[in-house]
Amino acid sequence: MVNISDSGGKHASQEMEQFLPGDGLGGNNKYKIQPRKDAEQAVTPSDYDPFAARDNEHATTDNETLTHLLKASLGTGILSMPIAFMYSGIILGIFATILTAFICTHCSYVLVKCGHKLYYRARRTRMSFAEIAEVSFQNGPKWCRGFAPIAKFSILFGLFLTYFGTCSVYTVIVAKNFEQVMEHWLGYQLSLRLLISCLLIPLILLSWIPNLKYLAPVSMIANVFMGLGLGITFYYLVMDLPPIESRGYAHVSTLPAFFSITIFAMEAIGVVMPLENNMKNPQHFLGICGVLSQGMSGVTLIYMFLGFLGYLRYGDDTAESITLNLPVHEWPAQAVKVLIALAVFCTFGLQFYVCLEIVWDSIKDKCTKRPTLVNYVLRTVLVTAAVVLAVSVPTIAPFMGLIGAFCFSILGLIFPVLIELVTHWDTGFGSYNWIVWKNIVIAICGLAALTFGSMSSLKDIIKLYTAEPLESST
Repeated sequence: MVNISDSGGKHASQEMEQFLPGDGLGGNNKYKIQPRKDAEQAVTPSDYDPFAARDNEHATTDNETLTHLLKASLGTGILSMPIAFMYSGIILGIFATILTAFICTHCSYVLVKCGHKLYYRARRTRMSFAEIAEVSFQNGPKWCRGFAPIAKFSILFGLFLTYFGTCSVYTVIVAKNFEQVMEHWLGYQLSLRLLISCLLIPLILLSWIPNLKYLAPVSMIANVFMGLGLGITFYYLVMDLPPIESRGYAHVSTLPAFFSITIFAMEAIGVVMPLENNMKNPQHFLGICGVLSQGMSGVTLIYMFLGFLGYLRYGDDTAESITLNLPVHEWPAQAVKVLIALAVFCTFGLQFYVCLEIVWDSIKDKCTKRPTLVNYVLRTVLVTAAVVLAVSVPTIAPFMGLIGAFCFSILGLIFPVLIELVTHWDTGFGSYNWIVWKNIVIAICGLAALTFGSMSSLKDIIKLYTAEPLESST
């Protein structure tokens, strides 16, 4: 995690000076896809350079940022890719996965791209997702300037709600995986709530890692654990594969369910700007061979292979999580559960940082006496609250699926294209207004993901609470 106390206070006076009128980029720049040839790269040496002015005491390298990005994107949602392929068909699923990954990556690209352009307009060295939305609306056409505070609050509220809930869900996932393995070997039932409570101290210690640079080794370990777990899973999947002809090639009627699962599995919009803000060379985040493209290309290949092989291996018997299809009594399958539990545990810190940054940015100006102490107390309180929520409601996952479906479709798809439209309002939208038409298509995809994802989560909630009386009576 980033050392929060270093990220804002040192630059407060400098940023206030940068809001004064000065030479910024005007509105005569044309939008181009390649970041290294666009307007912000074409400024003269006398112009303001936000990347040179940025001062990161614990800046992350390109490889460290790539490690964090991989970990943020390779979450537990990857285990649902086989059932997503069951909804799409084994051939259509390949192309649909590429399309979904392209849309999610493009929206992240658009957000960072607009951020880089707004750095020059606002003369700031870094901005969060919410700040980019606020500044873009403030500098946009007159009709949208009044919506700047609403846009900022909506993004902050949605990000906090989603990622705080994700932290609670991750706690439950870790405890459940260990519960299954321990019950198998011990021979008696354990209390899930007790196991969740036992995670409190380790999670607090994990949250105390001061910045993203020091958290990079933890993300690397998480990637190793997840890689080993997926490697063993692939071993099971390639055994006794049936012919491809035995599976459906394309299922158009259930394709919306595929998109809802895949978008929420791949989406990592909340960590994009924190990663960019802490890079030693933030310009390297974009570009054809940039950190974002490299990371999402690798993630897309893994998602495709797991979805393809999982559905090919188990067909219509594919479970919601591919680990449920693995033989329970074999030790490699048990090892998968342990490895994935450890990977999710290590990922907790990266997801937790988003919540920490939102809350700390709102109170840090009032905590000038002992900011470091207050910061660590805040970390402890937030982790404790997440664990208490998980202990209180161990069945929180379906509810967070509903919140995730609502928030990620709006935050990850709809808000980035709105920001792009407002940011380029005065500079034009390209030949034949292609940016407008492109963003309309993405917005439609976002609304579809919102609708079908919410419906799927509501069905899961109804199924959960209608099944509970049956389980309690047995």
